[in-house]
Amino acid sequence: MQKLIILAQAGETADKGAFEKIVETFGVNWPLFTSQCIAFLVVAFLLKKMAYKPVLEMLETRRKTIAEGMENAEQIKAELAETQTERNKVLAEANQKAEQLIADAKEAAKQVGEAEGQKAVKQAEEIIRKAREATDADRDRMMSELKSEIGRLVVETTAKVSGKVLTADDQQRLIDETNRELAA
Repeated sequence: MQKLIILAQAGETADKGAFEKIVETFGVNWPLFTSQCIAFLVVAFLLKKMAYKPVLEMLETRRKTIAEGMENAEQIKAELAETQTERNKVLAEANQKAEQLIADAKEAAKQVGEAEGQKAVKQAEEIIRKAREATDADRDRMMSELKSEIGRLVVETTAKVSGKVLTADDQQRLIDETNRELAA
């Protein structure tokens, strides 16, 4: 821009030596100026090639890793919700079966009569106890499977998000912490 102003002034005065005079007044050394421009371009190119490009690639890789981790976390949440729904469904079915067994036992007790009433009540109580034991066993088994699955998912997610291979001790520690949190 300054060259244009200088050239415009030089054109007004119609003196061709005015440009050289201005350059000489300000002490412009053309070979030095040219070499500095070339050095600047070389440094800018090297910085782009050696510094900026690898940093940008590393940032993009990190962004993708974080996105994958978030996606895995969402998937694990969905799986956990699905497992919870399935567990609730199984518990509801077990309760329904227990109620049906209780209803059947009561109906049988009514039909047997007074003499057999005591025996039927005892049988009904035994059936209820067994149904409750079966329900409790199913619930305990489901909780155990759920804790195991959650622990496995936490270990997998932690390994994927951190990008670190977890030792058996690390995996067991994470599983134990998750189980303590679930118990609370």
